[in-house]
Amino acid sequence: MTTHLEQAYALDAADPLARFRARFVNAEPDLIYLDGNSLGRLPHDSAMLAHDLTARQWGERLIRSWNEGWFTLPERVGGKLAQLLGAQTDEVIVADSTSVNLFKLAVAALRHQRGRTRILTDDLNFPSDVYILQGIVEMLDAGHRLEIIRSEDGVHGPVEALLAALDEDVALVVLSHTVFKSGYLYDMAAVTAAIHAAGALVLWDLSHSVGSAPVELNAADADLAIGCTYKYVNGGPGAPAFLYVRRDLQPLLRNPISGWMGQHNPFDFTLEYAAELGLRHFLTGTPAVLSLALIEPGVDLLLEASMNALRAKSIRQSEYLIALWEEMLAPLGYMLKSPRQAEQRGSHISLGHAEGWRINQALIRDLNVLPDFRAPDNIRLGIAPIYTTFTDVYTAAEQMRRAVEERIYARYSDQRAAVT
Repeated sequence: MTTHLEQAYALDAADPLARFRARFVNAEPDLIYLDGNSLGRLPHDSAMLAHDLTARQWGERLIRSWNEGWFTLPERVGGKLAQLLGAQTDEVIVADSTSVNLFKLAVAALRHQRGRTRILTDDLNFPSDVYILQGIVEMLDAGHRLEIIRSEDGVHGPVEALLAALDEDVALVVLSHTVFKSGYLYDMAAVTAAIHAAGALVLWDLSHSVGSAPVELNAADADLAIGCTYKYVNGGPGAPAFLYVRRDLQPLLRNPISGWMGQHNPFDFTLEYAAELGLRHFLTGTPAVLSLALIEPGVDLLLEASMNALRAKSIRQSEYLIALWEEMLAPLGYMLKSPRQAEQRGSHISLGHAEGWRINQALIRDLNVLPDFRAPDNIRLGIAPIYTTFTDVYTAAEQMRRAVEERIYARYSDQRAAVT
């Protein structure tokens, strides 16, 4: 009789993407790394590039490196990201952080949509996005109001309620394409079409989608998008984010944080701001060259693997994990808090448990599994299909079983750490 472990080995042997695992640093071969991809693994190519950036480009070439590739990094890396997002190369640029990009695009959209005052989001959106929107409402002081549509089960996006809330007063809808806790995946095309029918604009946060789930911005006629690069893109801790503006909207929207990198002729040093044509006017200050450049190797790996192959493997692995949950973990009190339907799910699975925080600590400290935790009880397991193996998935499920059956979690208190 085939054991679970033998089955996992067989699935790995048949995996057409298995070769990519060796392209990443794996300093602890026995560590099962499923951290919800708040930080992806380090590509070997990034480590080599980091040396070249400091030793040669900075150390030897000095200021000359700005004219040898640094100045155009935001467009070049953005153009490659666009290929992962179903967008044109001149519709994506790398700049700032996800929050700053959200601020810039949301303010620009609201000013463009004068006369409309309602902003819609849902209670599954990443809280930081909501905080930014709340701050914008207060700052603009123009009668806008933010409305948060509630999910009935905390797992699935409240699509029907969102669509029912649309009217001629809605200016902007802001949603996470893949929800950060449950992994619920919105139907971007259908939701965008409904929002457009009401005359509103939509801004998608792609942070938990890019590099792991299908994104077709042009096919969906999406207006605006933002996202980070340190999760499935493996761009490194605190790596700059990206923003997308559909080509026809670019001349209509104005960057509210105008700065010299978005100026038409920045080195003329005139005192009158004139926005650069195209998407570059959404740049503000000098880009963080070292961290921006280190995004590129991770993007290149994803393009080499292809999003279709990555998505297919992600679905196979998440289906495998759900099957293991059903057999091994559900009887021990673990609850599936992600959608069952593959087409409604990104690349992470959340399993809830009454002892979720303590189990999470046991996994990290005793059982060599590194997931993350999202309140109130979610153990979030991020599957990065470019390097996660089926053996990783099985081992994580087995260790979660042990954590409860052997009461290993009981060694730990309920006191939360600062970073979860």
